[in-house]
Amino acid sequence: MSSINSGVQPRNAIDKAYTWNAESVFPSLEAWSEGLTQALEQARQIQAFRGRLTEGASVLADYMEAADRLNRLAGKVFVYASMETNCDSTDAAATGRFGQARNLFGQVRGAIAFAQPELLAIGHDTLTMWLASEARLTYYAHYLHNLFRLQAHVRSGEVEELLGLLSDPFGSPNSVYGMLTSADMTFSPAIASDGSAHPISQGNVWTLIGSKDRALRQSAWESYQNAYLALKNTLAANLSASIKQDVFRARARGYQTCLESSLFENNIPSEVFYNLIDTFKQNIPTWHKYWNIRRRVLGVDTLHPWDIWAPLTPRDPQVPYTQAVEWITAGMRPLGDAYADAMQKGCLEDRWVDVYPNIGKRAGAFSSGVHDTMPFIMMSYDNDLGAMSTLAHELGHSMHSYLARKTQPAVYSGYSLFVAEVASNFNQAMTRAYLREAKKDDVDFQIALIHEAMGNFHRYFFIMPTLARFELEVHTRAEQGKGLTAQDMNTLMADLFEEGYGSELHAPRDQSGITWAQFSHLYAQYYVYQYATGISAAHALAGPILAGDGDAARRYIEFLSMGSAKYPLDALKHAGVDMTRPDAVETTFAVLAEMVDRLEQLTGV
Repeated sequence: MSSINSGVQPRNAIDKAYTWNAESVFPSLEAWSEGLTQALEQARQIQAFRGRLTEGASVLADYMEAADRLNRLAGKVFVYASMETNCDSTDAAATGRFGQARNLFGQVRGAIAFAQPELLAIGHDTLTMWLASEARLTYYAHYLHNLFRLQAHVRSGEVEELLGLLSDPFGSPNSVYGMLTSADMTFSPAIASDGSAHPISQGNVWTLIGSKDRALRQSAWESYQNAYLALKNTLAANLSASIKQDVFRARARGYQTCLESSLFENNIPSEVFYNLIDTFKQNIPTWHKYWNIRRRVLGVDTLHPWDIWAPLTPRDPQVPYTQAVEWITAGMRPLGDAYADAMQKGCLEDRWVDVYPNIGKRAGAFSSGVHDTMPFIMMSYDNDLGAMSTLAHELGHSMHSYLARKTQPAVYSGYSLFVAEVASNFNQAMTRAYLREAKKDDVDFQIALIHEAMGNFHRYFFIMPTLARFELEVHTRAEQGKGLTAQDMNTLMADLFEEGYGSELHAPRDQSGITWAQFSHLYAQYYVYQYATGISAAHALAGPILAGDGDAARRYIEFLSMGSAKYPLDALKHAGVDMTRPDAVETTFAVLAEMVDRLEQLTGV
């Protein structure tokens, strides 16, 4: 097929070469169903270990191996089903399979919930001796250290089993959100300045909002915001239910707040979160300066939200998918050929990426997978620099997964969200640096490149810290027993945006206030702040590597290869950045300020 999509197509019209490699996970639906059945049976069989872990190192090793097999198989079942329904939410059968997979996940968590309380009862000293005496247990040292660190928040076997079983019903708000916004929500067509109507979907709305035609992008933005506003009460009730679940889980495990619960899980002190918020607030004037420059470049009297994504040059660079892969690969060469070549092969041969938009495809982009699958990517590529940057971002996640799974045993092959967003933003920083040099004589391209970068910074270094402030406030209100209405949420969001926009950008309060409803990230507590800490660490780490520091490149690859074998902050310190200090956030605001100044120089406003 052509790399340029003229419209949103049904799923079955997409060339298989540009779809994720489902058959590498399960060769058929029948094989998936068999995997589901096997996983359910393994979950039943693993109950035979209940009450026996105290018998000795050999029995414990047998259990660990059985749990590993169960988790790996259940992971494959879940990835297959979730990718299916995310790529086509109109496929009712796929939605049904995802429900089965989610139910399996809950049953698995419930089936193995007895283990942690039993391990804690054995005691750290005894387990340390067992690790030394049983070769199959040797690499669990960090796992056990973390388990005993979390000991105060591990409940009895019965309570842990109940909490595990709750994972399925407690997943409902997120599923409802996905169905509501991807399958059921409809948008009024956007109307261009010539009167032509343009249908809107989750897959193409941001392309329309980035149009050169101001009337079209205003109409698209208003249509998108209004669709969410029309369902504001349902969306608010749904998010409120999710937040109440966060509060329940935190209290069930003995935490004072949801923030404490979220940070403690990854051994992150609270100053990391508050350093970000405080440094962001101190640097808001940098954003005010950018809004002013953008207004002058666009030649408008008043800047509005629909102008944030407007192109700043008359020539919008077109970047076909294969060109994007070539540029990203070149940008990542400072990390070595092994990294760059594996990434390129994943994109062009192994079908890691579900590339193009189609009807029913979930909004946004993500990297997905488990220890025994490829590091898949779902996105809606639309042939511009923004799409290239999104691909680079997701490839950062996927290469992180690729290296961790290649290097670590399954127990450590995952990693926390905190370090995940470092790898993704790092790839974007490296790719932009490559293109800044490779296309340095093309002024229009350089302006477009800054436009793309500022769009990314806007999302991860403006929207995400703002959402983090929103999230802190709504969780605090829920923890205090206060209600959360749609009006409460909209007012809070609008107030935060007014602070961030200052006098330079004017936004309708109702329409900008509903922005919270457009982020599924809020259904994973305190996820969003990690985008901002991630982009901060990424730029702090990219600087020395771009300057030719080979040792920094080596340490960065080692960081990616650690998976979760070290705590996130320790892994980042190994790579060369200390996130307990505000330095990385300040460094990245300096990068942002330099981009703003350079845009002013290149445009001559």
